[in-house]
Amino acid sequence: MQELARDDELIDEQVLERTAELLQESRVALPTFAQLAVPGLIPSTIRQQLSSVGPDEAHPLNLFRVHWFNDATRTGLADIPEHLVLPRELTGVDARIVVALGDRFPLIGAHKVLAAYGCLVPRLVTGRFDPTCDRAVWPSTGNYCRGGVAISRLLGCRGVAVLPEGMSRERFAWLERWVADPGDIVRTPGTESNVKEIYDACKALSAEPANVILNQFSEFGNHVVHYLVTGSALERLFEALQADQPALRLRAFVSATGSAGTIGAGDYLKERFGSLVVAGEALECPTMLWNGFGEHNIQGIGDKHIPLIHNVLNTDVALAVSERATDRLGVLFGTNAGRDFLRERRSVADDVVDELRSLGLSSICNVIGAIKVAKYYGLGADDVVLTIATDGADMYDSERRIALAKYFAGGFDEVASAEVFGEHLLGATTDHFAELTLRDRERIFNLGYFTWVEQQGVPLEAFEARRDPDYWAWTRARAGKWDDLIDELNARTGALEVA
Repeated sequence: MQELARDDELIDEQVLERTAELLQESRVALPTFAQLAVPGLIPSTIRQQLSSVGPDEAHPLNLFRVHWFNDATRTGLADIPEHLVLPRELTGVDARIVVALGDRFPLIGAHKVLAAYGCLVPRLVTGRFDPTCDRAVWPSTGNYCRGGVAISRLLGCRGVAVLPEGMSRERFAWLERWVADPGDIVRTPGTESNVKEIYDACKALSAEPANVILNQFSEFGNHVVHYLVTGSALERLFEALQADQPALRLRAFVSATGSAGTIGAGDYLKERFGSLVVAGEALECPTMLWNGFGEHNIQGIGDKHIPLIHNVLNTDVALAVSERATDRLGVLFGTNAGRDFLRERRSVADDVVDELRSLGLSSICNVIGAIKVAKYYGLGADDVVLTIATDGADMYDSERRIALAKYFAGGFDEVASAEVFGEHLLGATTDHFAELTLRDRERIFNLGYFTWVEQQGVPLEAFEARRDPDYWAWTRARAGKWDDLIDELNARTGALEVA
């Protein structure tokens, strides 16, 4: 609690002065959390200059694109977040499954760049991170460390990616282009579910004082930025849908837990609409459901532990999805044969089929979870289940080739497409699905003890404080203080005036 109590207070003026000098020299202005939640608040001068900056350029103005309101080109602003409404012809359910598209984010084409910003900037503006000498270490299973490396580069500091060696080739190819030194990519044993091995590597790195570990699983800025920025964006999206059809009701928000940052948006939506907070995980590693273990390939949702920033006692449902489903649907959505089947045999509209490229593996997991929710609760045409697509299929071309060889050695054709569609979409079941009782939630909460208190050294008092709803309200309230500090730093650098 002592460390948490300091993360909205200036603790080192000299570090902050060096930070200001660096940002002033580099002409880097920082967006506030409020501006990322409502991009209309971004100064018009910034918005005008962004028109000449590409969304994947290592340009500091791209910090002002780290939000959900980028249009399909990722260069302009959309009135509401880009999204996909999945029709009954695809999902087999009457409920409206609405997917906010994370591949509209800049720099990495994934929403984890928002989490990276939310974790580093509070440290930056309080003098707890010195960009002139510290190295930002980003433990991740892929997208968060890419986002961290991108944010580090835009801020003029050095970023280190720590991720399992078995992740998709596309992730490593991106990192190889962006890191300052090849040694800034640290490969750990295993695949998606090997999070403990990432922590072990970070412990070794932390022996050097200049290495600052920005652990997305325990950095509360990750929760706060998604609660405020992702939550308010999804609120705007639902209200826009409801304005066209007033009878619509928001029934649930589904998010595979991963670092448990994104699921913080479910807390926001629950407060405003009374919707359920639904946490998903991989069936091959069912930590919440069965206290289980194992390995899986739903890249983006690491398992075998309960993140410190997961507000478990406010979570209503836990469900599991198999990697067999996500791998095989990735082939269906990502091949000509699969897309032709959806158009010709299932009458799925062309624009929907085209947008399926915006669904990566964890995004497909979220969609299946939303279908399971709709079936379990018998939701109808006026019911909305919101979820998000963390990233698009571009990060998984190599994984699709592996899945083709594993499941479809004889080739993938119309018959195979029908089998995949029938098994994993029409055939999605409500097994591996639990409405969480208070005892269930407490059991899941208690699982976190072994990771955070025994292994990572979090004080028991700080761990236990998270049982209290007031703790989470206090945590989120700090966003306003961080914004004040961002404004003060921008005023000190004058970067907004010269940007």
